[in-house]
Amino acid sequence: MAKIVVINGTPSMVSRINSVIEYAEANLRDNGFEVDRINVVELPAEDLIHTKFESEHIVKANGLVAEADGVIVVSPVYKASYTGVLKTFLDLVPQKGLAGKIVLPLFMGGSLAHLLSIDYALKPVLSVLGARYILGGVYAVDSQAVRNDLGEVELADELKLRLTEALQELTEEIKHRALR
Repeated sequence: MAKIVVINGTPSMVSRINSVIEYAEANLRDNGFEVDRINVVELPAEDLIHTKFESEHIVKANGLVAEADGVIVVSPVYKASYTGVLKTFLDLVPQKGLAGKIVLPLFMGGSLAHLLSIDYALKPVLSVLGARYILGGVYAVDSQAVRNDLGEVELADELKLRLTEALQELTEEIKHRALR
């Protein structure tokens, strides 16, 4: 069974972007993939800040990345870039830790003004980590993930469609590689 790991770079476990992650994980599991998630905010802050490569938590997280066929990198956009907590984790991924992986970025921001944050902020870092096949990704705006009266987040149909298409591309590429 092919494996996908989600690297969740949001600093809040109640963020609306978590609904995007849950949608993606359900889609992937329904299509027969094993899915693991790294919630970077739950890793020990000291390990992240002091770049403790040998920390059992960091070793375990990097093990999930190493075992994965595909990697989904998720972040809200702050100050025209991904979060600092995500950067601290990416700094701990081995130099070629994303080599041979298919990577799908999923970002959410307040407006379309930061649409290119995936291309200009994230993709160069992923390339340095050895990623050679980085999908276009999905950039969502906050208004596409709205809390209803029950406090549940509802994703806009247009966002669901774009997520489904991106996830289909990810799964097809992983399956194609498996046939080689």
